[in-house]
Amino acid sequence: QVQLVESGGDLVQPGGSLRLSCAASGSRLSTYAMGWYRQAPGKQRELVAGITIGGDTSYADSVKGRFTISRNNAESTVYLQMNSLKPEDTAVYYCNKARGRLGHVWYVEVVSSDSWGQGTQVTVSS
Repeated sequence: QVQLVESGGDLVQPGGSLRLSCAASGSRLSTYAMGWYRQAPGKQRELVAGITIGGDTSYADSVKGRFTISRNNAESTVYLQMNSLKPEDTAVYYCNKARGRLGHVWYVEVVSSDSWGQGTQVTVSS
């Protein structure tokens, strides 16, 4: 069972940038497609960025052109670079195996309910 620890969230002004990190232990991430999810207050958790084992990426329309997902398989780490942040990006951000649809790409990793980490809070406000 993989353990995931997200970090890097903060309070930032609109237009600012943040880089989130996700470190895994207990299992190597290199054998999974990975994703970043977010959950805003009162909303369901949604997949916003995904990266395949080979490094191909895809994004939700709401973040396309502003967010970049990357991975370092040797270090079992996944990153999310977030630029041009907007107040509507405010949410708790989580990483996990990727499951869901982004554009025409379907991610089908199995995600167990007990695999979620604590997430990291991103607040975009002036």
